Amino acid sequence: MRLLLSALRAAAEPTRLRLIALCGRGDYCVSDLVEILGQSQPRLSRHLKLLCDAAVLERFREGPNVYFRLAATGAGAGLARFLMDALPEAERGETEQTLAADRRRATALRAERARAALADSKALQGGWDEMAALGLPARAVEEHLLAQLPATAQGRLLDIGTGAGRLLEALGPRMAHAIGVDISRSMLAIARARLAEKGLANCSVRQADMYNLPFPEAAFDLVTVQMVLHYAEDPPAVLAEAARVLAPGGRLVVIDLAPHLRGDLTRNLAHRWAGFEDAEMARWFAAIGLATPATPLCLPAPVQGLAVMVWGARRPGAGAEAGASEASANTDRAAMAF
Repeated sequence: MRLLLSALRAAAEPTRLRLIALCGRGDYCVSDLVEILGQSQPRLSRHLKLLCDAAVLERFREGPNVYFRLAATGAGAGLARFLMDALPEAERGETEQTLAADRRRATALRAERARAALADSKALQGGWDEMAALGLPARAVEEHLLAQLPATAQGRLLDIGTGAGRLLEALGPRMAHAIGVDISRSMLAIARARLAEKGLANCSVRQADMYNLPFPEAAFDLVTVQMVLHYAEDPPAVLAEAARVLAPGGRLVVIDLAPHLRGDLTRNLAHRWAGFEDAEMARWFAAIGLATPATPLCLPAPVQGLAVMVWGARRPGAGAEAGASEASANTDRAAMAF
């Protein structure tokens, strides 16, 4: 009875419930939890101590870091599992939205950690490029995108999850203005250096959350999402935010993996999804009001079991009833036909 009451008292606080929800999905150190929850380290350390003292969480050391996870045995462990089952998943209210935001930030953090670890281990010059690391036909994708753009620089591009800025470097010369966003500061530093070296003054990068882009509605004519969705906790939410910043008549292009059976990618690279079906992508586009005027492009990779897909969607023009009238109304934009 005493142990159960102690566990109940420890869990009965909003931040500690958030910690239980996170540690029920993975192991995190204090610095991870500070970044995910946006609270100070001393505050979170106090909460974690209370949960560990009540045997709701347990701590373990790995190198210089101490990690936390749900306790495996005891009254506190039983309560933690009960709370995990009771915590809501759907985003119906403020609590649910908070928990969902925590999950998204945790997923993004894990993906960044995996990406940084691979970059360090392989010591890839100029930063890690996942397309190159997986042996995917990056140049063929870029040539396909360039073929859809006018020869003169026009239009506004947003590249979500820009990484080291390779896609900005390829498409930037065809755009009047281009900006890349990424959650990783180290990748953005590499991208800045890369763009400066190429003299692409019309291109810039900034740190941003793909679920909450710091741009107004209808700010871009072309939005690209390359090798990002398979890391996302909530892919439809990423696409909805991308669609929000699309101008009428603008295009969204998603480059990602076709469905595959490569379990090593989910284990070693923190992929959340093993590729995407065409029908699934079409449903997501339709749900956010985007039309899919072109057949998806499939490019098999030289490596076994992988192929890269290029899906395109269009935001309907304001008041446009037909493609021809929309095209004539948008002559100042990039004539994209993805």
